[in-house]
Amino acid sequence: MTQLTGRVALLTGASGGIGQAIGRRLIAAGVRTAFTYGTRSEHADDLVARARAAGVDAIALPGDLADPQVPVALLRATADALGPVDLLISNAGYAIQQEYTAVDAVTWDRTMAVNLRAPFLLAQQALPGMAARGYGRVLFMSSIAAFTGGIVGPHYAASKAALHGMLHFLAARVASHGVTVNALAPALIEDTAMLPVTASPSHLPVGRFGRPEEVADLALAVLRNGYLTSQVLSLDGGAYPR
Repeated sequence: MTQLTGRVALLTGASGGIGQAIGRRLIAAGVRTAFTYGTRSEHADDLVARARAAGVDAIALPGDLADPQVPVALLRATADALGPVDLLISNAGYAIQQEYTAVDAVTWDRTMAVNLRAPFLLAQQALPGMAARGYGRVLFMSSIAAFTGGIVGPHYAASKAALHGMLHFLAARVASHGVTVNALAPALIEDTAMLPVTASPSHLPVGRFGRPEEVADLALAVLRNGYLTSQVLSLDGGAYPR
């Protein structure tokens, strides 16, 4: 069950740095993938071209995950084109760095919609089918801010902390059906839009930013593991040992 070849994946946030790195790993593993994006369609299209060149089916799907209708639409489009989703990688995120005194209701609500509501709606729709088929993997992308508060803002930290409670609830209800639900919690990853402008490598014991490829390596290891579930794995250069 460690082999992913031929499985169907839905990867959100495929146009970002981490999404692109995970996408390349999925292609190398022979996973038939729907690469979704909010903006920068050219990056998702590039992943589709890479996949097809490697003989792997793939599609690119647009969608604003702040719209509550989009998660269901993405799952349906993926199933129509590739088959039922076996691997759900909810990687898309939204972050605007602000002081807590400056966060308004619009920013708060959009952050929660993209970072928390959309992952739930995706999992809510995908998990029953996974459980019925006896196989599935759900991987959320969290952040070290869920543990520490981070430096982006309270809206971002709250959305990621809530994600953890949600995944623990869901994981317990599908674990006996061959379905795992986990999250990664990176910190300060270079070549991503989520890297705060005030970030410095000096904030990390390893003395450098993380790389999208390092996040992707861990993501694929989690997706291959059927015994690991209800866990949030930090990938933070030693910033938050526990």
